[in-house]
Amino acid sequence: MSEVKKIATRESYGNALAECGAKYENLVVLDADLAGATKTATFKKAFPDRHIDCGIAEGNMIGVAAGLAAAGKIPFASSFAMFAAGRAFEQVRNSVGYPHLNVKIGATHAGISVGEDGATHQCNEDIALMRTIPGMVVLNPADDVEAKAAVRAAIEHDGPVYLRFGRLAVPVIHDEASYKFEIGKGVVEREGKDVTIFATGLCVSECLEAAEKLAAEGIEAKVVNIHTIKPIDEELVVKAATETGKVVTVEEHSIIGGLGSAVCDVLSAKAPTKVMKIGINDTYGESGPAKDLIKKYGLDAGSIAEKVKAFVK
Repeated sequence: MSEVKKIATRESYGNALAECGAKYENLVVLDADLAGATKTATFKKAFPDRHIDCGIAEGNMIGVAAGLAAAGKIPFASSFAMFAAGRAFEQVRNSVGYPHLNVKIGATHAGISVGEDGATHQCNEDIALMRTIPGMVVLNPADDVEAKAAVRAAIEHDGPVYLRFGRLAVPVIHDEASYKFEIGKGVVEREGKDVTIFATGLCVSECLEAAEKLAAEGIEAKVVNIHTIKPIDEELVVKAATETGKVVTVEEHSIIGGLGSAVCDVLSAKAPTKVMKIGINDTYGESGPAKDLIKKYGLDAGSIAEKVKAFVK
C-alpha cells in the first residue's frame, strides 16, 4: 500500500499565489518579515515587483493592504494567525471590515500544530475573532487541494476573506481533477447513520481515520468537512444532523467561538440536536512536537474515536 501524500497547507498557499500571479495582474502579496515561513517567498520569486515586505508591523501591513484594495488591487496580507488575526485585529476590523474592502488575509501557523513555538504562537482564537467581523468570510481548508482551491475562490470573491493555513504536513484527501470548492458549501466526506462529525482544517483527515476505527466497532459515522466556517452551510448542517440525531464537532481551535459554536448556532435555531465539541478546552497550548501535542489535546484519530464512541453509546 502506497504512503499517503502529505503537504502543509501553508505550502499550498504559497504555490497557489504563485500560480495565480500570472492570471491576475492586480494580485499583490504582502508579508510581515515571514515570507519564508508563510511561503509567500514562492510568489516573491516569480513576481518580485508585486511582493511587499512590510516588516514586523502587522497592523501597518493591514493598512497598506486596505489602501491597495481601495486602489483596485487584490492584496493578500500574510503572517502567522496569531499576528494576522490577533495583533492586527483592530486594523482588520476598522480598515478592512468596516469599509468592506477586498482584502484577503493569509494566516499561517494556526492552532497547536505550530508545535515547538509554544503557546504564544499557537493561535486557537483566530476563527472566533474573524467570525465576529461583519461581512468577513472565514475559510479553513483541510488539505493541499482544498487550500489551493480556497485561494482561487478568495480571489474571485469580492470582499474580505480570512484564510487559515497550517504548519504541519497533512494528508491529501481530495482529487485535484474532480474536487469542486465553493465558498459557503460543506462537503460530505463519508456517509454514516449513527453520528455526524463536523470537522474543519487538519482535523478532517483525523476524523476520517477515526471513522474507520469506529466502523470496526459497528458505529457508522458521517464525516462532514466544513471548510467555510462563515458563511456556514446551514442547509447541510441541518440535514446531516437530522439524519443521525447526534453531532460531534472537531477543530484545532478553542471550543469557544469556533466551528462548534457556529454549528450550535445553526442547530439551536433550526434543528435542536445533542452536540459534543472536541477542540482546545479553554486553555493555552504548550511547546512540543506538533504530533505529540495533537495527541495530548485529544485531536488525533484514536482520541476522537474514543470520545465519539462514548458519546454515541
